[in-house]
Amino acid sequence: MASFQTEGVAIVTGSAGGIGLGAANALAASGARAVVFADIDIARVQESATASKKYATNPDYEARAYQIDVTSVESVNGVFAKVVEEFGRLDYLVNSAGIDVANYVPVPDVDIADYDKVLAVNSRGILLCSQAAIAAMSKQDSRSFKTITGESRDLGRGAIVNVTSALSYAAVPGKVAYIASKHAALGITKATAQDTAGKGIRVNAICPSWVRTPMFDAESKKFPPIGDFIKAAVPVGRPAEPDEVGDSIVYLLSPAASYVNGIGLILDSGLTLTVHLGI
Repeated sequence: MASFQTEGVAIVTGSAGGIGLGAANALAASGARAVVFADIDIARVQESATASKKYATNPDYEARAYQIDVTSVESVNGVFAKVVEEFGRLDYLVNSAGIDVANYVPVPDVDIADYDKVLAVNSRGILLCSQAAIAAMSKQDSRSFKTITGESRDLGRGAIVNVTSALSYAAVPGKVAYIASKHAALGITKATAQDTAGKGIRVNAICPSWVRTPMFDAESKKFPPIGDFIKAAVPVGRPAEPDEVGDSIVYLLSPAASYVNGIGLILDSGLTLTVHLGI
């Protein structure tokens, strides 16, 4: 449907792989004019940007790859300035850069340096990138969309989706830094949505449970029983695929979600229906 088209310019952080890559490719497939792949790993993100062209549906599609450190004000502002200079506007931001804890340990044994590192990427990074995006979006004209009835719908100046986690609403043992960072990310989402609604900028979060990504593979090595737990607890018996999360992100960015603001959309196949199983 036309209302699910995202025809503007997007920046996706953490897009060398995982959910970020799934989101960036989904944006290309849904008609984006340009997708900027931004990641700390410049070699991998360049490959991802080049490969995205085979999914693009906009004949004028352009893909760019930039190295970004989402914990650095200078790095973030530099990338966003380049994008606005080249394309004239920024319509969508997907904050997908994220890391997990180094080791699963109880709170008394947490390495504070690891805690600070996780919070810096997973929550500070979202705030810094959101600040840069809002500064750019606030200066540009609103866009509109013609509905199926022929009426014009105001889409505002831009939309942001923060990739958080089902653990923005819950907790598991041994991951206090990750859980704290994801609770903070959802809080940033809600606070930002309040602050920017009057500017015509929507802000939402996607909150998936397990997704088949490199981070999930690493988690499986740290905690081998996770595979059996997922089969028992998740109604469909498997993790989500990155492209499934990407499709939900596109929805939140698209005209179809023009009245959706400040939510955390749980994407868990009904896992919360079976939480009594524990972990």
